[in-house]
Amino acid sequence: MSTTIGTSTNLLVVSVAADLGLPRFNMFDFMMPAVIAGSAGIAFLWLVAPRILPMRETPLGDMSPRVFIGHLHVNEDSFANGETLSAVLEKAGGKIKVSEIYRDEAKVLAPLPDSVLRAGDRLGVRDTPENLKEFEQLLGASLYGGDDLPVDEEHPLSAEGQQIAEIVVTHGSLLDGVTLSQARFAETQQLVILALHRAGTVARVLREDVGDIRLRVGDVLLVQGTQERISEVKREGEVLVLDATTDLPHTRRAPVALAIMASVILAAALGIVPIPISAVCGVLLMIVTRCISWGDAAKALSTQVILIVVASLALGSVLLKTGGADYLAQVFLAVTSGGSPAMLLSGLMLVMAVLTNIVSNNATAVIGTPIAVNIAQQLGLPAEPFVLAVLFGANMSYATPMAYKTNLLVMNAGGYRFMDFVKIGIPLTVIIWLVLSFLLPKMYGF
Repeated sequence: MSTTIGTSTNLLVVSVAADLGLPRFNMFDFMMPAVIAGSAGIAFLWLVAPRILPMRETPLGDMSPRVFIGHLHVNEDSFANGETLSAVLEKAGGKIKVSEIYRDEAKVLAPLPDSVLRAGDRLGVRDTPENLKEFEQLLGASLYGGDDLPVDEEHPLSAEGQQIAEIVVTHGSLLDGVTLSQARFAETQQLVILALHRAGTVARVLREDVGDIRLRVGDVLLVQGTQERISEVKREGEVLVLDATTDLPHTRRAPVALAIMASVILAAALGIVPIPISAVCGVLLMIVTRCISWGDAAKALSTQVILIVVASLALGSVLLKTGGADYLAQVFLAVTSGGSPAMLLSGLMLVMAVLTNIVSNNATAVIGTPIAVNIAQQLGLPAEPFVLAVLFGANMSYATPMAYKTNLLVMNAGGYRFMDFVKIGIPLTVIIWLVLSFLLPKMYGF
């Protein structure tokens, strides 16, 4: 909330206000009230919120159905002896997944459905210990561990070098809107999908088919794989990996990237060039210096966000050209007639805070900005504090999980519930609103 580039909402409000003829806000023009209000909010979250919320556990924190690699040895009296692989899969209820068929000493066969098994074959499988033991009994085979020792009390299954990690589907990820089967995520990333959790639903575990569930932002996948594969998935950045083993990046281009970022902010803050120009120049410098690739830049662009912003701007333009903004401003003044300018500003901010928790914060910002300007003009007051009231109000998306995509990510990853956001978000909104309602009129002398 403290800079013009802090959120897309801030950029929209600043841009729309400039289009309406107001002086363009500089980078840190409204930093002070945001910092003061934010400090009050942080104090609430630190001292009070933990006493209101019960302790929550990560939805998948206690679900670790570890996957182990084993071999099912086909014996003379096994059901699988002389049967096709498809018949074996049917016998196991379609739950068993055979990765390879080992025959003789070095011969490896592809697991084709019509492959005929015979005594001495070994089926390469990976699953939970309970499932592997169940397959052993159903097929009449002998289960051996990865080291070719029979599985018993003295030689239990082991999964050395394997790690469990939680992966969150983020906005713009290749997994957003597709199924795991369509994305071939497990095959391409060489990870085993253990479970899937979605807010408001029961976690689906390994024995259920999660491959055909269409994923969406905020879904959490419990996966297992080697440390190298999990680290590689984290580096690729397509999804958010929560593996509790964060490796801090240290690269020779890091100082260059930091210098470019600082230059972009300083150029905009000092008014040397507008923010859009400095930002685009910064991206080009990042690409030229190979801090990022063209692919990284392209992945950072979200079609959905762009369309939301464009549609919101179009909606704001329609309100202006049809007189809708003027009409809504008159309605607001009529409802709040008799109130002081400070009360009107506070009321406008509260309306924006309510709207942003129900509809898009970008839409709230674009709709509210021309209304704020019209209210200020009809009152004969400076428009800047009313525009800031819209900006701050549209950013108060704390009270519901659907108010902002970040809320959904935190809700799933942290195991929170809808009412947790209501219990904490409403008081937090009230605190920020009251502090800003006191500060803004004082800053602008009314």
